Amino acid sequence: MGRVLIPLVGLLFLCSWGAIAEGKYLKYKDPKQPLGARIKDLLSRMTLEEKIGQMTQIERSVATADVMKKYFIGSVLSGGGSVPASQASPQTWVSMMNDLQKGSLSTRLGIPMIYGIDAVHGHNNVYKATVFPHNIGLGVTRDPELVKKIGAATALEVRATGIPYVFAPCIAVCRDPRWGRCYESYSEDHKIVQLMTDIIPGLQGEIPANSRKGVPFVGGKTKVAACAKHYVGDGGTTKGINENNTVISRNGLFNIHMPAYLNSISKGVATIMVSYSSWNGKKMHANRDLVTDYLKNHLHFRGFVISDWMGIDRITSPPHANYSYSVQAGISAGIDMIMVPNNFTEFIDILTFQVKNNIIPMSRIDDAVSRILRVKFTMGLFEDPLADLSLADQLGSQEHRELAREAVRKSLVLLKNGESADKPLLPLPKKASKILVAGSHADNLGAQCGGWTITWQGLQGNNLTSGTTILNAIKNTVDPSTQVVYKENPDANFVKSNKFSFAIVVVGEPPYAETFGDSMNLIIPEPGPSTITNVCSSVKCVVILISGRPVVIQPYIDSMDALVAAWLPGTEGQGVADVLFGDYGFTGKLARTWFRTVDQLPLNVGDPHYDPLFPFGFGLTTKPTHAK
Repeated sequence: MGRVLIPLVGLLFLCSWGAIAEGKYLKYKDPKQPLGARIKDLLSRMTLEEKIGQMTQIERSVATADVMKKYFIGSVLSGGGSVPASQASPQTWVSMMNDLQKGSLSTRLGIPMIYGIDAVHGHNNVYKATVFPHNIGLGVTRDPELVKKIGAATALEVRATGIPYVFAPCIAVCRDPRWGRCYESYSEDHKIVQLMTDIIPGLQGEIPANSRKGVPFVGGKTKVAACAKHYVGDGGTTKGINENNTVISRNGLFNIHMPAYLNSISKGVATIMVSYSSWNGKKMHANRDLVTDYLKNHLHFRGFVISDWMGIDRITSPPHANYSYSVQAGISAGIDMIMVPNNFTEFIDILTFQVKNNIIPMSRIDDAVSRILRVKFTMGLFEDPLADLSLADQLGSQEHRELAREAVRKSLVLLKNGESADKPLLPLPKKASKILVAGSHADNLGAQCGGWTITWQGLQGNNLTSGTTILNAIKNTVDPSTQVVYKENPDANFVKSNKFSFAIVVVGEPPYAETFGDSMNLIIPEPGPSTITNVCSSVKCVVILISGRPVVIQPYIDSMDALVAAWLPGTEGQGVADVLFGDYGFTGKLARTWFRTVDQLPLNVGDPHYDPLFPFGFGLTTKPTHAK
């Protein structure tokens, strides 16, 4: 009995001692402590292994609770289109998030992970989310209050799935529409891009009045940490080639591509992503001068700097050719969190070796980890690490769809309206005997949303998510007595023989993202041009162009009676019909120059010999008519 009792007493003592140790006061866990004190306290307790784990961001497909715990992983992301299940519900997302988070919380220090996702025009990876117009359309509105509301709505939808961090906004200044990411840019004019940084307080919340310059701010559980990207000069590459070289003087870089970063930092942006591109031959992922000396030291940015997807691999050509050099160059440049995303043990092993062998100083690691912890503490992740379903009803809410519809209305640019000002075609009458709707993009939700929608490259067709196609919007809008005939690519005889009152032709570019969208010719693919010719040669027609940038339209413009640039409007096609039929007026003004021929490119407002088809700022207007 006695021999059994002694071990039992010993066991009880050990358990109670463990409970006391567990319950002991830890300064970093006390939200009443100043931020700096919490960071310092936690950093002092961390091993090198725990610090390097915090600097590592891995893809959800390789993340498990055990991986989070074993490697002390600081962050997980969804790559473009990476989801826990097809058509995953908020419950499925939250369950995945919490499973991973519990792995992080079960580590010695219980540092929560931060989950990031590309919510670049709404919560675009997620089934049934509201998909807003891409940035190229929002720039047309020149309405910072509108984009702030879009930021707030996006934050709620992202939080509906339990996610606290978005890789948005893209504040590139696209100087050449041949670039496959041009639609992610608000404008060729940095002043418009600067205005649009008001999306950041929408996403993160308004920074407190007494905030120190450069300190990140995220206002609680209905807001998300934002990420200004891609630092810096991504929109200025030669011929618009993605990830290429931006050849420009320091003055040029700072006057065109840098200003929106100053605005983003002053609005408390939490993170900044480095660009794949180079500046005058030097890879931005290895540019210590601009990342550490300018961004961190001169601009006093205090959030964390994150790499792009496998961004450090691309420091060498071919990528990953000398990975230890890439790790050293990227970390030494000042990148704090590395988007690995799959082969994370290689990154961890190499960085650990480099620190232990004094190739990278511990001070650089401590700077990185302090910044990551600052963001996590600021956004309340330590107090509220687990996701819940309290905001699930925000996903694709009617209020957000109405906001997106408003954004579509304001983003449309009327480029031509009748042969002369006194004979306009638009707004169209709602009451007509028979109208034709034609074109590859008229009944195609995927084409209407563009890239970065459900999947990385986007999808064609109508079964990707919830929304309203332009065809359905037209049917919803016209008088019940009006016959709407839809034919995707009618021949001229069909058009002539049917006695249509007028035709609406909806054509444009297929969905694409990044390098897949780079185009040296910028032509509308067939059957778009044929549809325009067949229809517009036979009946009064308005062409609605769905594209991520200005494209070649000069050869067809004379045959059109009216032309509308609708960009990539997203899920709420009803916004197009609202303006087309006069419930609202056209108000949009080009935020990009529309070239005549690709031989003119790059062509931007202020250039010598500026001779565009439609100049920057152009846009015809109409008054609402509520026509019947």
